[in-house]
Amino acid sequence: MADYVGAIDQGTTSTRFMIFDHEGREVGRHQVEHEQILPQAGWVEHDPLEIWQRTQEVITTAMSRQNLSASDLAAVGITNQRETTVVWNRRTGRPYYNAIVWQDTRTDRIAAALDRDGRGDVIRRKAGLPPATYFSGGKIQWILENVDGVREAAENGDALFGNTDAWVLWNLTGGRDGGLHITDVTNASRTMLMNLETLDWDDELLGFFNIPKQMLPEIRPSSDPNLYGMTKSDGPFRGEVALPASLGDQQAATVGQVCFAVGEAKNTYGTGNFLLLNTGNEVVRSKAGLITTVCYKFGDQDPVYALEGSIAVTGSAVQWLRDQLGIIKNASESETLARSVKDNGGVYFVPAFSGLFAPYWQSDARGAIVGLSRFNTAAHLARATLESICYQSKDVVEAAQKDSGVALDILKVDGGITANDLAMQMQADILGVPVSRPVVAETTALGAAYAAGLAVKYWNSVEELRAHWHEDRRWTPEWNDKQRAEGYKMWKKAVERTMGWLEVD
Repeated sequence: MADYVGAIDQGTTSTRFMIFDHEGREVGRHQVEHEQILPQAGWVEHDPLEIWQRTQEVITTAMSRQNLSASDLAAVGITNQRETTVVWNRRTGRPYYNAIVWQDTRTDRIAAALDRDGRGDVIRRKAGLPPATYFSGGKIQWILENVDGVREAAENGDALFGNTDAWVLWNLTGGRDGGLHITDVTNASRTMLMNLETLDWDDELLGFFNIPKQMLPEIRPSSDPNLYGMTKSDGPFRGEVALPASLGDQQAATVGQVCFAVGEAKNTYGTGNFLLLNTGNEVVRSKAGLITTVCYKFGDQDPVYALEGSIAVTGSAVQWLRDQLGIIKNASESETLARSVKDNGGVYFVPAFSGLFAPYWQSDARGAIVGLSRFNTAAHLARATLESICYQSKDVVEAAQKDSGVALDILKVDGGITANDLAMQMQADILGVPVSRPVVAETTALGAAYAAGLAVKYWNSVEELRAHWHEDRRWTPEWNDKQRAEGYKMWKKAVERTMGWLEVD
């Protein structure tokens, strides 16, 4: 058996390749950002060719730095930004249009129309999702309707759809020279097109969006002992490596946090925030504004499902302070600036830049900063920005507790913002429960590596993976109940101010 397992993590702002050993320890990595294309308000795009170039770059660099070859890797897993939609030509390998990112809101009229005529209820029942701009189905429809030649190409089998996992996998396995058109159940469950119970594309749902079935990838388990395929010898690995696993980024983080038992939950802090609560083999329908999704499927075992609270803008709100407002030079300065004041000074910031996701699902909402007085400074806004990340997480934790009947006694956290000690202390204060960060904070890539390693028996069981999980730090609540209740009341009041800002036909 080879010594290591690799993971390609194709994210919203960057792509990285990470290498792990048998103890789940990081051995090497390389990471490169890609351009955020913003053609107009509400539109967010990526260049799929740039993403593929970055994928090749991070693999070759990480491998060369560690002086590794393809034979050193037992397998490679893929994890990716979910819902981000790529449509490309199978013969040329060229995208018909830029990737439409999960944050993009151009499909608001498509989503609104689904709810007006009752199709939305069918989508909720079959796919577990509310009709929203977030998911892939509307984005595919928009490309079919607005990009010349795509519908004809889709109907004759030349146009292929995939989230970025399928795009990367197709290129790794040969691209236009026989590349495999495959996705996994977790990514398929983010399209509004897959039936949660059959784990297959649903003809009725496809009809709602007028999407030809032949443009969709084959759906496979998240971890497949039969393998998806092998990398091409002339690709970035410079040899053949097994590709047996793929998971959407939040499901991968759930695996990386070893949340394998019913009731276990994790919260990932990235561009957005995503809380997943394991509900086992049961499809639990949310009544509190969460979505039902596939958590993972390992080989021929029954699928495991989850309730998810998806938040559009958290880490990207800190980026906004840096890039648009210029009040900080780098993300880490947000903590220093926020610590310079004792509280938020009455300021609440709701970063509804792409509308509100869970548990509100209000595409007509837009961002608002409320409670301002002349007393307030940039430091208060920085503190309110960090608090907004934590309050949005409290919203989805409250919803998860209503749906599951399970009260959290601890929240496992991962992702970039967990390096911000002030933000994590705020999270414990606002939730009223301890917050725990693992030694390996980048659990998204680790989860993809775990899924790949399980498929090829690099690891033999999930119990073996549990033994590798270790806590790095824990934050305990310092606020009293009165502070917590007053702060949350004002947050809810601020959220109300954002709703109904846009008029959607």
